[in-house]
Amino acid sequence: MTIISAIVLLGVLIFVHELGHFIVAKLSGVKVLKFSLGFGPRVVGKQFGETEYLLSALPLGGYVKMLGEEPDEELPPHEAERAFNLQPVSKKALIVFAGPLFNILFTYIIFTLVLSVGLPINIPVIKRLKPTIDQVEKGYPAQKAGLKAGDLVKEIDGRPIDTWFDLVNVVSRSPGKELEFTVQRGDRLIKLRITPMRVEEKGPGGKKVVIGRIGVRKTGGGFFETIEAKGLLQAPVMGARATYRMGFFIVDSIKMLVTGEVSLKNLGGPVTIIKESGKAASAGILAYIMFMALLSVNLGVLNLLPIPILDGGHLLLFAVEAMKGEPLNERTIIIVHKIGYAILIILMGFALYNDFVRIFTDS
Repeated sequence: MTIISAIVLLGVLIFVHELGHFIVAKLSGVKVLKFSLGFGPRVVGKQFGETEYLLSALPLGGYVKMLGEEPDEELPPHEAERAFNLQPVSKKALIVFAGPLFNILFTYIIFTLVLSVGLPINIPVIKRLKPTIDQVEKGYPAQKAGLKAGDLVKEIDGRPIDTWFDLVNVVSRSPGKELEFTVQRGDRLIKLRITPMRVEEKGPGGKKVVIGRIGVRKTGGGFFETIEAKGLLQAPVMGARATYRMGFFIVDSIKMLVTGEVSLKNLGGPVTIIKESGKAASAGILAYIMFMALLSVNLGVLNLLPIPILDGGHLLLFAVEAMKGEPLNERTIIIVHKIGYAILIILMGFALYNDFVRIFTDS
C-alpha cells in the first residue's frame, strides 16, 4: 500500500506540473508531440489529434515534448512557426514557468479548500525550529553540565542536529547514556558531556516507557504559524497566505542548506517520499492530501532554482538570450546542461545515501 500511495502521489504531482507546460504551450500555438507520465520505455499510449499521450515505465518524472526542442530537429516548412525554439523568448519562458506555477497553484487550491471547511493550516517557522536553548531548568543534567540559554546545539555524538526535533529525538532515545554535545556559544564551539536522566512516561496504549530528559525548553509560541480562515470568503485570501508562507519556508531551508546551517544529511530521496507518503496515507485522506500539497509547492519552488536542466535553469538561459538579443549557441547549451546533470546526480546521490542511512539507523 505504501508503494501504491507513493506512485499515486507522484503521478498527481507530475501530471499537474506537465499539464502546466502542456496547456500554456497549446495556448501559445506551439505543437505538442508527446505528453508522458514517467520516463523511459512506453508502457501504453494513445494518439489524440497531434499529441501522443503516454504512460512510461519509470514513474519518477514526466515530460512534454514539443516541436523544435531537439537541437538538430528538422522542421517541416509549414509548421516552423509552431516550433518551440523559434518562439519569442517571452513565450518560451512562459511555457517553462507554467510547470512550477501549476504546482504552486495546486497547493493553493488544496490549502483554500482545507481552510474553507474550517480547518487550520500549520506552517513551520524555520527560526523557531532551530535547536537553540531558550531555558535551562535547575537541577537537571543540562544545567549541571554547563548548558546555558542561548546555546545552539550543533552536534550530539558527532551527529548533526539541525532542528529542535532532532535534539529531542536523540535525547529521548538515550536515557542514562552519556552524550557529547557540540554547542555554539557566541563565536565559540564548546563540547559538553550530558547524561540524560531516566524518566518514565506513558507511551502508546498506556504502556510505560523510559525516555531521556536533560531539562531544556523552547519558549515563545511553538514551532508553527497557524493560519485560519473566518468563513468561505476569507479562505482564498488565507490560502494564498499559507501558500506564500510555505514557499518561503522552503526558500529559507534551501538558504540554510547552502550556507551550511542545515546539514545535507537532511536531504531526502525517493525512499523517504515513499515512506512518508505511506505514513500520510495511513493517517487518513486529509493527511495524505496535505502531504501532497507540501510536496507540490516543494516541486514548484525547487524547479525554479537556476540549475541547468531544471525549469529555473531554462529560465536563466532565456534571460541571457534576451540580454544578448540572440539564442545561445548549441555547444554552450550542451555544456550547461551537462553541468546541470552533474549537479542533480550529486544531489540525488546524497539523497539516496541519506535514505539508506535512515533505513538502517531507524531499524
